[in-house]
Amino acid sequence: MEFHLENFDGPLDLLLHLIAKNKVSIYDIPIAEILDQYMEVLHAAEAMDLDVAGDFVAMAAQLVYIKSKMLLPRHEEEEEEDPRTSLVEMLLEYQRIKETTSFFREKGEIGRDIFVKQPENLGDAPKEYHQSVSDLIRAANNMLRRAQRRVPPPASAFSGIVGREPVPVEGRITAILKRFLHHVRLPFRRLFDDAKSRSEIVATFLAVLELSKNRRIRLDGDGEDMELTLIDDKGE
Repeated sequence: MEFHLENFDGPLDLLLHLIAKNKVSIYDIPIAEILDQYMEVLHAAEAMDLDVAGDFVAMAAQLVYIKSKMLLPRHEEEEEEDPRTSLVEMLLEYQRIKETTSFFREKGEIGRDIFVKQPENLGDAPKEYHQSVSDLIRAANNMLRRAQRRVPPPASAFSGIVGREPVPVEGRITAILKRFLHHVRLPFRRLFDDAKSRSEIVATFLAVLELSKNRRIRLDGDGEDMELTLIDDKGE
């Protein structure tokens, strides 16, 4: 099998590959076998960059040195350090660094394709509106005109045929307050979406007046764009 040196980051990376390929322990490296395979890789990479080749050649010399040390006879009374110890330490340190590098590379890629919108300049503070009763009347009239096409004829059109009971304001007050259970702010014009009669539209308008008068709600905005905000017990 041919190995291409450009696939390895350095001599330690190549050694780790050969150790894994031969399924041997990093603590008990068969130097002779690994050296032969290492040299095959160098011979297959004659055209590589010389600056890079220097590191691989230096490691080859170190492997030859370790092999020669292991071939020398040992005396039982002498306790000599395993000549592979320094190589094992370098490999273990490189392996830790390689694992750490891949970990940080993966973390660095998180959010790489996420683009954050720059904060917008909102300019001056929101304008405060102070509504009067006439403002509410104009808004209600606009809503009446808009609802004219989908609201049934007034009760007077059916005089003598069928009667229609007026809608109680208290019921519309309760309906509006219930909406605040699911919304923080309510658009004024949306209060009339489910109106089925002129009487209900008028009752809804009177309910808004009553809630505003009793300081149960606050009105912000102008005309049909007004919004209702519930005022809590603290007046907020």
